[in-house]
Amino acid sequence: MPRLSAAALPLLLLTATAAHAQVPAATRAADSAYVRDHYLKLDRRIPMRDGVQLYTVIYVPKDAAKGREYPILMRRTPYSAGPYGEGNYPQAGPGQSRELTQEGYIFVSQDVRGRYMSEGQFEEMTPTVPAAHGKAKKGKTAPHDESTDTYDTIEWLLKNVPHHNGRVGLMGISYPGFYASAALPDAHPALKAVSPQAPVTDEFMGDDANHQGAFFLLDNFDFMQSFDAPHPGPQAKYTPLFSAEFADAYRFFLDLGPINNANGPTYYNGRAKTWNEYLAHPTYDAYWQARNIRPHLKHVKPATLVVGGWYDAEDLFGALNTYRAIEQQSPGAQNRLVMGPWTHGAWARPEWSRFGPLGFGQNTAQWYRQNLELPFFNYYLKGKGSFNASEATVFNTGTAQWEQHAAWPPNTSATPCMLQAGGALRPDKPGASGGFDEYVSDPQRPVPYTNGVRAERNNEYMVEDQRFAAQRPDVLVYQTEPLPADVTVAGPIPVKLFVSTSGTDADFVVKIIDVLPDSARGVAPGVTPAPRAGYQQLVRAEVFRGRFRNSFEKPEAFQPGQVAEVRYQLPDVLHTFKKGHRLMVQVQSSWFPLVDRNPQTFVPIPTAGAADFQKATIRLYHDAEHASGVWLPVLPQ
Repeated sequence: MPRLSAAALPLLLLTATAAHAQVPAATRAADSAYVRDHYLKLDRRIPMRDGVQLYTVIYVPKDAAKGREYPILMRRTPYSAGPYGEGNYPQAGPGQSRELTQEGYIFVSQDVRGRYMSEGQFEEMTPTVPAAHGKAKKGKTAPHDESTDTYDTIEWLLKNVPHHNGRVGLMGISYPGFYASAALPDAHPALKAVSPQAPVTDEFMGDDANHQGAFFLLDNFDFMQSFDAPHPGPQAKYTPLFSAEFADAYRFFLDLGPINNANGPTYYNGRAKTWNEYLAHPTYDAYWQARNIRPHLKHVKPATLVVGGWYDAEDLFGALNTYRAIEQQSPGAQNRLVMGPWTHGAWARPEWSRFGPLGFGQNTAQWYRQNLELPFFNYYLKGKGSFNASEATVFNTGTAQWEQHAAWPPNTSATPCMLQAGGALRPDKPGASGGFDEYVSDPQRPVPYTNGVRAERNNEYMVEDQRFAAQRPDVLVYQTEPLPADVTVAGPIPVKLFVSTSGTDADFVVKIIDVLPDSARGVAPGVTPAPRAGYQQLVRAEVFRGRFRNSFEKPEAFQPGQVAEVRYQLPDVLHTFKKGHRLMVQVQSSWFPLVDRNPQTFVPIPTAGAADFQKATIRLYHDAEHASGVWLPVLPQ
């Protein structure tokens, strides 16, 4: 049976090397030869202010010895800066893309503290320490964070690497995207351009670990068995903490039972530092708050290009909210946003012209690199050309077209879509006798996040046909009549639900769906082709753990049978629902095993026992006093 591992690959980030694996062998050989012919490789240990040495790999263009000067372009990573040793060159170029490698920079890749060849203690999402910034205090007890480590590295590079032009850039995807963001507070004066790409940003509110308090079980169970394993020295291979092999992830995690069983002797067995930290902090306490980089993105001076993908199952939240935090706290900053039709890091792939049932009519990854990424770094680091990109360059997933906006989100009008009796979805407020719909949520039969039997995470679930869910009795379905004209939704989508439960806790998953008309012909391509007629394409969905409806720091139980209000936001979209299509909303209380099961009793979930998992009758109200719905940010025609 296959080992659950593909889900980890997106989390491990699409580095240039990973993307390079898609390139034909002859091209890879040519790229490898190009790197050896054009770059001199240097391996160095750079001392930080507290004496800890960080292993750093440097690639200097060979023609720099002829008098040419180059800017420095850095990447800091917990995933290995290798290959190690000055005679060992990578197959792919040292730049994140072939375009950057062939353009020519002094490339720098660094192992962060406590990872691979670097000294020190690794910390998950290193908390920012503002008191450490400013003039360096040296010594073993000197305070430090990722901003100071970046500062100290730049200072050393400027003094010890010849043929630079005094300008430095920083970029990274996923976890390296966090290190890019974390360098922005009190950045080194030479740091001129930073591109946080799919940056991990706030792991309780929306990134890899949790979404608004709900733990993302499938990805983290697999990822942490590798990430939390010891990574001694330069070894390319390491031993995961355990091996879990199965054909059906849904059945495996259901049989696993309560999440604390994962720490039994067969699996983590208490050996995983980060996994243990995650489960020891089931509320938005000081641990998570300290690891939220957003409050520190103030007075940002380097130009920033924040990049994300609409279909990023790991860090969609991070890209949107890193951009938003800089906009709100650093007025006047040269801050731009790019959101494309990409999964996690797919803009680094050689080719990305379709995804699941969707075709884009162009290589969107190459277009981005040639028209945005390369010009951004060339302009701010080399003074070459111009960079006149709009504030937000965003891909409309309904029209398959790039759009330019002067602000993100753009000016829209909040258009209510109110849940109605009989499964209708209309802008008018429900009548006094609208009543409620109800379903039984059973933790032993949770709603699957994807259709079919799969060992690995289905990366296409974010655009998947939702008819498999619509037919279940524990999923409520509401939809409009066929739309009389195109409707373009742009921005985050507020949700307000009036609910009750026979239990004391509940999760809520709200989905926004584009329903193709019955006249649609042919089949939608993908792993499982489906008839296009009536295809229910997922546009956006998000989970909310109900105990946090009033506070993420202080959870509250539901009172059985009493109506409670649940408000939250679905992440941003840019999607045109075309004339003749329907807009559908689905509501459910599980999304398994993507998200761990809520026992539906008010107990600490990481320590819940099997007896705590109880069926509950969930009611969703839609009357004049309790008007449930979503508010779509609609662009004017």
